[in-house]
Amino acid sequence: MADMSYRLGITTVLAAVAALLASVAPASASHTARFGVQDDAWLMYGPGTLDQRVATLQDLGVGVVRLTIDWNAVAPTRPASPRDPSDPAYRWGAYADALNALHAAGIPAIVTLWGSPRWANLGHPANWLPASGFGDFAYAAATEFPWVRQWTAWNEPNSRTFSVPVSPRLYVQRVLNPAYAALHQASSANEVAGGVTSPRQSPSGMAPLSFMAGMHAAHARLDAYAQNPYPASPKETPNTDPCRYCTTLSMAHLAQIRADVTRYFGSKPIWLTEYGYQTNPPDRLLGVSPAKQAAYEAEAALKVWQQAGVTVLIHFLVKDEPELGGWQSGFLTSRGSQKLSYAGFGLPLAEVSRRGTTTVVWGQVRPGHGGRKYVLQRWTGHGWAAVGGTRTTDSTGSFTRTISASPGQRLRVTSPEATYASPALTIS
Repeated sequence: MADMSYRLGITTVLAAVAALLASVAPASASHTARFGVQDDAWLMYGPGTLDQRVATLQDLGVGVVRLTIDWNAVAPTRPASPRDPSDPAYRWGAYADALNALHAAGIPAIVTLWGSPRWANLGHPANWLPASGFGDFAYAAATEFPWVRQWTAWNEPNSRTFSVPVSPRLYVQRVLNPAYAALHQASSANEVAGGVTSPRQSPSGMAPLSFMAGMHAAHARLDAYAQNPYPASPKETPNTDPCRYCTTLSMAHLAQIRADVTRYFGSKPIWLTEYGYQTNPPDRLLGVSPAKQAAYEAEAALKVWQQAGVTVLIHFLVKDEPELGGWQSGFLTSRGSQKLSYAGFGLPLAEVSRRGTTTVVWGQVRPGHGGRKYVLQRWTGHGWAAVGGTRTTDSTGSFTRTISASPGQRLRVTSPEATYASPALTIS
Protein backbone atom coordinates (compact mmCIF):
# COMPACT_ATOMS: atom_id res chain seq x y z
CA MET A 1 0.00 0.00 0.00
CA ALA A 2 1.33 3.45 -0.87
CA ASP A 3 2.24 5.65 2.02
CA MET A 4 -0.15 8.41 3.20
CA SER A 5 1.99 11.33 1.92
CA TYR A 6 1.93 9.87 -1.59
CA ARG A 7 -1.85 9.42 -1.48
CA LEU A 8 -2.35 12.97 -0.22
CA GLY A 9 -0.11 14.27 -3.01
CA ILE A 10 -2.11 12.45 -5.67
CA THR A 11 -5.36 13.72 -4.13
CA THR A 12 -4.08 17.30 -4.22
CA VAL A 13 -3.06 17.01 -7.88
CA LEU A 14 -6.41 15.48 -8.86
CA ALA A 15 -8.29 18.21 -7.01
CA ALA A 16 -6.27 20.88 -8.80
CA VAL A 17 -6.96 19.32 -12.20
CA ALA A 18 -10.66 19.03 -11.38
CA ALA A 19 -10.77 22.71 -10.41
CA LEU A 20 -9.06 23.66 -13.65
CA LEU A 21 -11.51 21.61 -15.69
CA ALA A 22 -14.45 23.13 -13.84
CA SER A 23 -13.18 26.60 -14.72
CA VAL A 24 -13.09 25.78 -18.44
CA ALA A 25 -16.81 25.59 -19.09
CA PRO A 26 -19.18 27.39 -16.71
CA ALA A 27 -22.71 26.02 -16.45
CA SER A 28 -24.79 26.74 -19.56
CA ALA A 29 -21.79 28.10 -21.46
CA SER A 30 -22.31 28.91 -25.15
CA HIS A 31 -20.75 25.76 -26.60
CA THR A 32 -22.90 25.98 -29.72
CA ALA A 33 -22.12 29.65 -30.45
CA ARG A 34 -21.50 30.38 -34.12
CA PHE A 35 -18.55 32.46 -35.28
CA GLY A 36 -18.80 34.42 -38.51
CA VAL A 37 -17.92 37.50 -40.51
CA GLN A 38 -19.42 40.54 -42.17
CA ASP A 39 -17.88 42.26 -45.17
CA ASP A 40 -20.65 43.29 -47.55
CA ALA A 41 -18.47 45.16 -50.06
CA TRP A 42 -15.90 42.36 -50.30
CA LEU A 43 -18.49 39.60 -50.55
CA MET A 44 -20.60 41.30 -53.23
CA TYR A 45 -17.98 43.20 -55.22
CA GLY A 46 -14.52 42.03 -54.10
CA PRO A 47 -11.68 40.65 -56.25
CA GLY A 48 -12.15 37.39 -58.13
CA THR A 49 -15.46 35.67 -58.61
CA LEU A 50 -18.24 35.33 -56.05
CA ASP A 51 -17.58 31.58 -55.93
CA GLN A 52 -13.93 32.26 -55.13
CA ARG A 53 -14.87 34.61 -52.32
CA VAL A 54 -17.28 32.04 -50.89
CA ALA A 55 -14.44 29.49 -51.11
CA THR A 56 -12.34 31.84 -48.97
CA LEU A 57 -15.13 31.85 -46.37
CA GLN A 58 -15.09 28.05 -46.40
CA ASP A 59 -11.30 28.02 -46.02
CA LEU A 60 -11.72 30.24 -42.95
CA GLY A 61 -14.40 27.93 -41.56
CA VAL A 62 -16.97 30.72 -41.32
CA GLY A 63 -20.08 29.51 -39.50
CA VAL A 64 -22.39 32.39 -40.43
CA VAL A 65 -22.25 35.54 -42.57
CA ARG A 66 -23.97 38.77 -41.66
CA LEU A 67 -25.15 40.80 -44.66
CA THR A 68 -26.93 44.17 -44.64
CA ILE A 69 -29.68 44.72 -47.19
CA ASP A 70 -30.17 48.42 -47.85
CA TRP A 71 -33.90 49.03 -48.29
CA ASN A 72 -33.18 52.33 -50.02
CA ALA A 73 -31.03 50.56 -52.64
CA VAL A 74 -33.49 47.72 -53.18
CA ALA A 75 -36.63 49.88 -53.43
CA PRO A 76 -35.75 53.43 -54.50
CA THR A 77 -39.32 53.77 -55.79
CA ARG A 78 -42.43 52.70 -53.91
CA PRO A 79 -43.61 49.15 -54.79
CA ALA A 80 -47.24 48.79 -55.78
CA SER A 81 -47.34 45.49 -53.84
CA PRO A 82 -44.76 46.03 -51.09
CA ARG A 83 -45.08 42.51 -49.63
CA ASP A 84 -44.46 40.85 -52.98
CA PRO A 85 -40.70 40.42 -53.60
CA SER A 86 -41.35 40.10 -57.34
CA ASP A 87 -42.84 43.59 -57.54
CA PRO A 88 -40.97 45.42 -60.37
CA ALA A 89 -39.85 48.13 -57.94
CA TYR A 90 -37.65 45.68 -56.03
CA ARG A 91 -34.04 45.33 -57.17
CA TRP A 92 -32.50 42.50 -55.16
CA GLY A 93 -29.47 42.33 -57.48
CA ALA A 94 -26.13 41.73 -55.74
CA TYR A 95 -27.86 40.95 -52.44
CA ALA A 96 -29.64 38.01 -54.08
CA ASP A 97 -26.43 36.86 -55.76
CA ALA A 98 -24.56 36.85 -52.44
CA LEU A 99 -27.29 35.20 -50.39
CA ASN A 100 -27.93 32.57 -53.07
CA ALA A 101 -24.22 31.74 -53.19
CA LEU A 102 -24.02 31.42 -49.40
CA HIS A 103 -27.09 29.19 -49.38
CA ALA A 104 -25.63 26.95 -52.09
CA ALA A 105 -22.44 26.61 -50.03
CA GLY A 106 -24.35 25.74 -46.87
CA ILE A 107 -23.29 28.90 -45.03
CA PRO A 108 -26.14 30.41 -42.96
CA ALA A 109 -26.80 34.16 -43.10
CA ILE A 110 -27.90 36.78 -40.63
CA VAL A 111 -29.57 39.54 -42.63
CA THR A 112 -29.72 43.09 -41.33
CA LEU A 113 -32.43 45.29 -42.81
CA TRP A 114 -31.45 48.96 -42.81
CA GLY A 115 -31.86 52.23 -44.69
CA SER A 116 -35.16 53.83 -45.66
CA PRO A 117 -36.08 55.18 -49.11
CA ARG A 118 -37.13 58.81 -49.41
CA TRP A 119 -40.69 57.77 -50.20
CA ALA A 120 -40.84 56.03 -46.80
CA ASN A 121 -39.13 58.67 -44.65
CA LEU A 122 -40.65 61.93 -45.92
CA GLY A 123 -37.76 62.76 -48.25
CA HIS A 124 -34.79 62.36 -45.89
CA PRO A 125 -31.47 60.47 -46.30
CA ALA A 126 -31.43 56.69 -45.82
CA ASN A 127 -30.33 56.81 -42.17
CA TRP A 128 -33.65 58.39 -41.14
CA LEU A 129 -36.11 56.06 -39.47
CA PRO A 130 -39.03 55.32 -41.80
CA ALA A 131 -42.47 56.75 -41.16
CA SER A 132 -44.04 53.53 -42.46
CA GLY A 133 -43.49 50.46 -44.63
CA PHE A 134 -40.62 48.70 -42.86
CA GLY A 135 -42.69 45.65 -41.95
CA ASP A 136 -43.81 45.18 -45.54
CA PHE A 137 -40.20 45.32 -46.73
CA ALA A 138 -39.17 42.79 -44.09
CA TYR A 139 -41.92 40.44 -45.23
CA ALA A 140 -40.84 40.77 -48.87
CA ALA A 141 -37.20 40.05 -47.95
CA ALA A 142 -38.16 36.99 -45.93
CA THR A 143 -40.27 35.71 -48.83
CA GLU A 144 -37.46 36.32 -51.33
CA PHE A 145 -34.91 34.52 -49.12
CA PRO A 146 -36.93 31.87 -47.26
CA TRP A 147 -33.83 29.99 -46.10
CA VAL A 148 -32.65 32.98 -44.03
CA ARG A 149 -33.77 32.37 -40.48
CA GLN A 150 -31.99 35.11 -38.52
CA TRP A 151 -32.63 38.83 -38.99
CA THR A 152 -31.68 42.08 -37.30
CA ALA A 153 -33.69 45.27 -37.50
CA TRP A 154 -31.53 48.32 -38.36
CA ASN A 155 -27.93 48.94 -37.27
CA GLU A 156 -26.71 51.00 -34.31
CA PRO A 157 -29.92 52.99 -33.82
CA ASN A 158 -28.36 54.64 -30.77
CA SER A 159 -26.02 56.58 -33.11
CA ARG A 160 -27.01 59.38 -35.52
CA THR A 161 -24.59 57.91 -38.05
CA PHE A 162 -27.16 55.19 -38.70
CA SER A 163 -30.37 56.50 -37.16
CA VAL A 164 -32.16 59.86 -37.21
CA PRO A 165 -33.70 60.57 -34.83
CA VAL A 166 -32.00 58.62 -32.06
CA SER A 167 -35.10 57.46 -30.23
CA PRO A 168 -35.67 54.00 -28.75
CA ARG A 169 -39.43 54.61 -28.81
CA LEU A 170 -39.53 55.44 -32.52
CA TYR A 171 -37.07 52.66 -33.30
CA VAL A 172 -39.38 50.14 -31.64
CA GLN A 173 -42.57 51.58 -33.14
CA ARG A 174 -41.38 52.15 -36.70
CA VAL A 175 -38.68 49.50 -37.20
CA LEU A 176 -38.32 46.70 -34.69
CA ASN A 177 -41.88 45.74 -33.85
CA PRO A 178 -43.16 45.97 -37.44
CA ALA A 179 -40.22 43.83 -38.61
CA TYR A 180 -40.77 41.32 -35.81
CA ALA A 181 -44.45 40.90 -36.66
CA ALA A 182 -43.85 40.65 -40.41
CA LEU A 183 -40.91 38.24 -40.20
CA HIS A 184 -42.79 35.92 -37.86
CA GLN A 185 -45.79 36.10 -40.15
CA ALA A 186 -43.55 35.08 -43.05
CA SER A 187 -42.20 32.10 -41.08
CA SER A 188 -42.53 30.95 -37.51
CA ALA A 189 -38.92 29.74 -37.78
CA ASN A 190 -37.58 33.28 -38.17
CA GLU A 191 -35.63 34.87 -35.31
CA VAL A 192 -35.43 38.65 -35.01
CA ALA A 193 -32.81 40.51 -33.02
CA GLY A 194 -33.32 44.08 -31.89
CA GLY A 195 -30.91 46.67 -30.59
CA VAL A 196 -27.78 46.13 -32.69
CA THR A 197 -26.42 48.96 -30.56
CA SER A 198 -22.98 50.56 -30.74
CA PRO A 199 -20.87 50.07 -27.60
CA ARG A 200 -20.68 53.68 -26.46
CA GLN A 201 -22.48 57.00 -26.53
CA SER A 202 -21.54 59.35 -29.34
CA PRO A 203 -21.90 63.15 -28.86
CA SER A 204 -25.28 63.11 -30.59
CA GLY A 205 -26.38 59.60 -29.65
CA MET A 206 -27.43 57.56 -26.63
CA ALA A 207 -25.53 55.19 -24.39
CA PRO A 208 -26.42 51.60 -25.30
CA LEU A 209 -27.76 50.82 -21.84
CA SER A 210 -30.06 53.86 -21.90
CA PHE A 211 -31.24 52.85 -25.37
CA MET A 212 -31.86 49.31 -24.16
CA ALA A 213 -33.93 50.63 -21.26
CA GLY A 214 -35.90 52.81 -23.67
CA MET A 215 -36.60 49.81 -25.90
CA HIS A 216 -37.97 47.93 -22.90
CA ALA A 217 -40.17 50.88 -21.94
CA ALA A 218 -41.49 50.99 -25.52
CA HIS A 219 -42.46 47.30 -25.34
CA ALA A 220 -39.87 45.98 -27.79
CA ARG A 221 -40.58 42.60 -29.33
CA LEU A 222 -37.50 40.51 -30.08
CA ASP A 223 -36.09 37.00 -30.06
CA ALA A 224 -32.52 38.09 -29.33
CA TYR A 225 -30.63 41.23 -28.39
CA ALA A 226 -27.80 42.28 -30.72
CA GLN A 227 -24.79 44.30 -29.58
CA ASN A 228 -21.66 45.50 -31.42
CA PRO A 229 -19.01 45.13 -28.68
CA TYR A 230 -16.06 46.96 -30.27
CA PRO A 231 -13.17 47.95 -27.99
CA ALA A 232 -12.98 51.61 -26.99
CA SER A 233 -9.25 51.83 -27.71
CA PRO A 234 -6.28 49.68 -28.80
CA LYS A 235 -5.36 49.36 -25.10
CA GLU A 236 -8.53 47.42 -24.36
CA THR A 237 -8.35 43.65 -24.66
CA PRO A 238 -11.22 41.16 -24.83
CA ASN A 239 -10.82 40.67 -21.07
CA THR A 240 -9.61 43.98 -19.67
CA ASP A 241 -10.70 47.61 -20.02
CA PRO A 242 -8.10 50.12 -18.78
CA CYS A 243 -10.84 52.73 -18.33
CA ARG A 244 -12.21 52.15 -14.83
CA TYR A 245 -15.02 54.71 -15.10
CA CYS A 246 -16.23 53.88 -18.62
CA THR A 247 -19.67 52.38 -19.18
CA THR A 248 -19.14 51.04 -22.69
CA LEU A 249 -20.73 47.72 -23.61
CA SER A 250 -17.63 46.19 -25.18
CA MET A 251 -16.30 42.64 -25.20
CA ALA A 252 -14.39 43.33 -21.99
CA HIS A 253 -17.78 43.86 -20.33
CA LEU A 254 -19.54 40.82 -21.78
CA ALA A 255 -20.81 39.64 -18.40
CA GLN A 256 -22.36 43.09 -17.87
CA ILE A 257 -24.00 42.94 -21.31
CA ARG A 258 -25.51 39.60 -20.34
CA ALA A 259 -26.74 41.04 -17.03
CA ASP A 260 -28.26 44.12 -18.71
CA VAL A 261 -30.06 42.08 -21.36
CA THR A 262 -31.38 39.74 -18.66
CA ARG A 263 -32.61 42.74 -16.68
CA TYR A 264 -34.69 44.11 -19.55
CA PHE A 265 -35.42 41.10 -21.76
CA GLY A 266 -34.97 38.03 -19.60
CA SER A 267 -33.05 35.07 -20.98
CA LYS A 268 -33.12 36.23 -24.61
CA PRO A 269 -29.88 35.18 -26.37
CA ILE A 270 -27.25 37.74 -27.30
CA TRP A 271 -25.87 38.13 -30.81
CA LEU A 272 -22.57 40.01 -31.01
CA THR A 273 -23.02 41.34 -34.53
CA GLU A 274 -19.85 43.39 -35.17
CA TYR A 275 -16.45 43.07 -33.53
CA GLY A 276 -12.79 43.39 -34.43
CA TYR A 277 -9.45 45.10 -33.92
CA GLN A 278 -7.77 47.22 -36.55
CA THR A 279 -4.09 46.53 -37.21
CA ASN A 280 -0.93 48.60 -37.22
CA PRO A 281 0.24 48.59 -39.92
CA PRO A 282 -1.49 50.31 -41.55
CA ASP A 283 -3.45 52.21 -38.86
CA ARG A 284 -0.82 53.68 -36.54
CA LEU A 285 -3.38 55.52 -34.42
CA LEU A 286 -6.07 52.91 -33.72
CA GLY A 287 -4.39 49.64 -34.69
CA VAL A 288 -2.81 46.84 -32.70
CA SER A 289 -0.05 44.57 -33.97
CA PRO A 290 -1.08 41.72 -36.29
CA ALA A 291 -0.01 39.26 -33.58
CA LYS A 292 -2.28 40.93 -31.01
CA GLN A 293 -5.18 41.01 -33.45
CA ALA A 294 -4.84 37.25 -33.93
CA ALA A 295 -4.51 36.62 -30.19
CA TYR A 296 -7.53 38.78 -29.38
CA GLU A 297 -9.55 36.88 -31.99
CA ALA A 298 -8.99 33.66 -30.04
CA GLU A 299 -9.46 35.27 -26.61
CA ALA A 300 -12.78 36.78 -27.66
CA ALA A 301 -13.95 33.44 -29.05
CA LEU A 302 -13.07 31.70 -25.79
CA LYS A 303 -14.93 34.37 -23.83
CA VAL A 304 -18.06 33.87 -25.94
CA TRP A 305 -17.74 30.08 -25.61
CA GLN A 306 -17.65 30.47 -21.82
CA GLN A 307 -20.44 33.04 -21.49
CA ALA A 308 -23.93 31.63 -21.12
CA GLY A 309 -26.51 32.96 -23.54
CA VAL A 310 -24.22 34.41 -26.20
CA THR A 311 -24.87 32.54 -29.43
CA VAL A 312 -23.24 34.59 -32.22
CA LEU A 313 -19.97 36.49 -32.69
CA ILE A 314 -19.40 38.30 -35.99
CA HIS A 315 -15.98 39.62 -36.99
CA PHE A 316 -16.17 42.82 -39.05
CA LEU A 317 -14.29 42.69 -42.37
CA VAL A 318 -12.55 39.96 -44.26
CA LYS A 319 -10.39 42.42 -46.20
CA ASP A 320 -9.05 45.83 -45.11
CA GLU A 321 -10.63 48.85 -46.70
CA PRO A 322 -8.12 50.63 -48.98
CA GLU A 323 -8.47 54.08 -47.41
CA LEU A 324 -6.73 54.69 -44.09
CA GLY A 325 -9.80 56.55 -42.93
CA GLY A 326 -11.76 53.32 -43.34
CA TRP A 327 -11.55 50.10 -41.34
CA GLN A 328 -8.42 47.95 -41.21
CA SER A 329 -9.76 45.01 -39.19
CA GLY A 330 -9.68 42.43 -41.97
CA PHE A 331 -7.98 39.05 -42.11
CA LEU A 332 -6.51 40.20 -45.42
CA THR A 333 -4.61 43.41 -46.14
CA SER A 334 -6.06 45.79 -48.72
CA ARG A 335 -3.74 44.09 -51.25
CA GLY A 336 -5.00 40.63 -50.35
CA SER A 337 -2.14 39.28 -48.22
CA GLN A 338 -3.10 37.11 -45.25
CA LYS A 339 -2.60 38.53 -41.77
CA LEU A 340 -1.97 36.26 -38.79
CA SER A 341 -5.64 36.66 -37.90
CA TYR A 342 -6.65 34.69 -41.00
CA ALA A 343 -5.33 31.52 -39.38
CA GLY A 344 -6.29 32.89 -35.97
CA PHE A 345 -9.93 32.89 -37.02
CA GLY A 346 -9.90 29.44 -38.60
CA LEU A 347 -7.87 27.79 -35.80
CA PRO A 348 -8.31 29.89 -32.64
CA LEU A 349 -6.19 28.75 -29.68
CA ALA A 350 -6.34 30.41 -26.25
CA GLU A 351 -5.05 29.84 -22.73
CA VAL A 352 -7.81 29.18 -20.22
CA SER A 353 -5.73 28.90 -17.06
CA ARG A 354 -2.40 27.83 -15.62
CA ARG A 355 -1.37 26.64 -12.16
CA GLY A 356 2.31 25.85 -12.04
CA THR A 357 2.86 23.87 -15.20
CA THR A 358 -0.70 22.46 -15.30
CA THR A 359 -2.15 24.42 -18.19
CA VAL A 360 -5.59 24.34 -19.78
CA VAL A 361 -5.95 25.47 -23.39
CA TRP A 362 -9.02 25.78 -25.57
CA GLY A 363 -9.31 25.88 -29.31
CA GLN A 364 -11.43 25.22 -32.36
CA VAL A 365 -11.06 23.79 -35.84
CA ARG A 366 -13.58 25.81 -37.82
CA PRO A 367 -13.12 24.46 -41.36
CA GLY A 368 -14.96 21.20 -41.85
CA HIS A 369 -17.94 19.62 -40.11
CA GLY A 370 -18.58 17.42 -37.09
CA GLY A 371 -15.68 16.00 -35.12
CA ARG A 372 -12.43 17.14 -36.74
CA LYS A 373 -8.90 15.75 -36.47
CA TYR A 374 -6.27 18.07 -35.02
CA VAL A 375 -2.80 18.03 -33.49
CA LEU A 376 -1.71 20.29 -30.63
CA GLN A 377 2.00 21.04 -30.99
CA ARG A 378 4.71 22.66 -28.86
CA TRP A 379 7.89 24.39 -30.01
CA THR A 380 10.98 22.45 -28.91
CA GLY A 381 13.56 24.99 -29.96
CA HIS A 382 14.28 22.99 -33.09
CA GLY A 383 10.81 22.35 -34.49
CA TRP A 384 7.17 21.65 -33.70
CA ALA A 385 6.39 18.40 -31.84
CA ALA A 386 2.98 16.84 -31.22
CA VAL A 387 1.51 16.93 -27.72
CA GLY A 388 -0.40 13.69 -27.27
CA GLY A 389 -0.78 12.78 -30.93
CA THR A 390 -3.81 13.26 -33.17
CA ARG A 391 -7.07 14.00 -31.38
CA THR A 392 -10.66 14.69 -32.46
CA THR A 393 -12.70 17.78 -31.58
CA ASP A 394 -16.27 17.64 -30.37
CA SER A 395 -19.11 17.95 -32.89
CA THR A 396 -18.82 21.77 -32.93
CA GLY A 397 -15.10 21.69 -33.75
CA SER A 398 -14.06 22.68 -30.21
CA PHE A 399 -11.56 21.07 -27.86
CA THR A 400 -10.14 21.63 -24.39
CA ARG A 401 -6.82 20.16 -23.30
CA THR A 402 -5.04 20.01 -19.95
CA ILE A 403 -1.31 19.69 -20.52
CA SER A 404 2.01 20.43 -18.86
CA ALA A 405 3.35 23.75 -20.15
CA SER A 406 5.58 26.36 -18.54
CA PRO A 407 5.39 30.14 -18.96
CA GLY A 408 6.93 31.12 -22.28
CA GLN A 409 6.12 27.76 -23.89
CA ARG A 410 4.77 28.17 -27.43
CA LEU A 411 1.89 26.06 -28.72
CA ARG A 412 -0.03 25.84 -31.97
CA VAL A 413 -2.71 23.73 -33.66
CA THR A 414 -2.75 22.04 -37.05
CA SER A 415 -5.53 20.12 -38.75
CA PRO A 416 -5.96 18.32 -42.06
CA GLU A 417 -9.14 20.40 -42.45
CA ALA A 418 -7.12 23.64 -42.65
CA THR A 419 -4.58 24.86 -45.18
CA TYR A 420 -2.65 26.64 -42.41
CA ALA A 421 -1.47 26.28 -38.81
CA SER A 422 -2.73 28.48 -36.03
CA PRO A 423 -0.64 31.43 -34.83
CA ALA A 424 1.61 30.45 -31.96
CA LEU A 425 0.17 30.84 -28.45
CA THR A 426 2.71 31.80 -25.78
CA ILE A 427 1.75 30.52 -22.33
CA SER A 428 1.64 33.31 -19.73
